Amino acid sequence: MLQLSEITKVYKGGKRAVDSVTLHMEPGMLGLLGPNGAGKSSLMRIASTVTRPTGGRVLFHGEDVVARPDVLRRALGYLPQDFGVYPNLTSREFLRYLAAAKGVSARSARTRIDELLELVNLTEAVRRPLGTYSGGMLRRVGIAQVLLGDPQVIVVDEPTAGLDPEERVRFRNLLSELASDKVVMLSTHIVSDVESVASDIAVVANGRLRRRGTPEALLDEVEGQVWEALVDPAAVPRVQERYVVSRMVRTRQGVKVRLLSPSQPYEGAVRLTPDLEDAYLHVINSAPDQGGYATAGQRAGRWDR
Repeated sequence: MLQLSEITKVYKGGKRAVDSVTLHMEPGMLGLLGPNGAGKSSLMRIASTVTRPTGGRVLFHGEDVVARPDVLRRALGYLPQDFGVYPNLTSREFLRYLAAAKGVSARSARTRIDELLELVNLTEAVRRPLGTYSGGMLRRVGIAQVLLGDPQVIVVDEPTAGLDPEERVRFRNLLSELASDKVVMLSTHIVSDVESVASDIAVVANGRLRRRGTPEALLDEVEGQVWEALVDPAAVPRVQERYVVSRMVRTRQGVKVRLLSPSQPYEGAVRLTPDLEDAYLHVINSAPDQGGYATAGQRAGRWDR
């Protein structure tokens, strides 16, 4: 349904935010994972027709979206990372305004808006101006506007920012239900946002697509390479210099370190079952031309570019 082919985006000054990324999507959820600055937001803006690519094609049902953006816009629900509102309007007034802009009839909008306000748990605040809402409440208004007009394609960029844990779970479950018959593209740097709901995961770093596959396939790549070691607190900096460390827990006996290594890193280190965060760190920290993990210095140099 939605195809991004060889997408490149170069900003003024020569910064290459997206570098030859190809993603073909059908109904279902694609979780787009990557560190901050990896090019996720630029890619999402291109997929949502907000930004034109420097190179490449965006097709929706075979139609060229770059040349004819309205083909996709009529079927799109988009939540950007920075979602702005009119502070003097109530949530209901704001959603009615957006519904009219999307071509939703007034009669349909009234019923749909009430359903959405209940869905995102804002019914009790419906008469308050948006200027009095917390950041999390405004994010919920943004989620509600995504679903106006029953979109076929849903693109959400860092959607759970500002939401409390209960709201995050509710939103993830909602997106999972919608993905049964819609294209859902969710961008985040938080692995837990996608690990339980996305059957398709793409990892990007430095503007390039590093890996795409099912969670199971990504886990298979790191099988046998996740270890837990008990180290002296004074040795922690050296461990972080040599290995990719995902977690550290201080105990009375020392520091329990969860790390990635192709072989046993220390005597007594115990091999663990990998999780999706391990798989994600494996992908973004692997040295592509060396077949192993980048050193701390190599990683710093890569992310500083």
